[in-house]
Amino acid sequence: MADKTITIALMDPPYESENLTTAFRILDVAARRGYDINVFAYEGASALAFVRQAPHPNPIHGKDVAQENHPTTKDQVAALVAAAEKNGGKLDWVNCGMCVDERGVNEFVPGTRRGSPADFHAFVEASDNVLVIPTK
Repeated sequence: MADKTITIALMDPPYESENLTTAFRILDVAARRGYDINVFAYEGASALAFVRQAPHPNPIHGKDVAQENHPTTKDQVAALVAAAEKNGGKLDWVNCGMCVDERGVNEFVPGTRRGSPADFHAFVEASDNVLVIPTK
């Protein structure tokens, strides 16, 4: 068990904001340090762990899928789950159930789960620090 537990609430959808780049960097550092991490993915962020995301080519630049090497947030989420486990921590990633239903993104990468705002409340109660990254 880690010495610290942090909770991060995310609201931005994939690829729409630099906020997520910052959040993923914070999460990566915490996972590498073996923290216990709670993520509550709300609103558009509920699509971050959607398992059907696929990389794409870039015909404008003449690149195929392999050449474009476009990252998906589902792969980033999966990597965070693995990094936390490897370093002695855990990542509890919860996708808001109402949000995934609204968006049709209710298939998640392994290590993430469906939940509700009640999970966020429980995360806050059990955490040493909480960071909410809202949309603009």
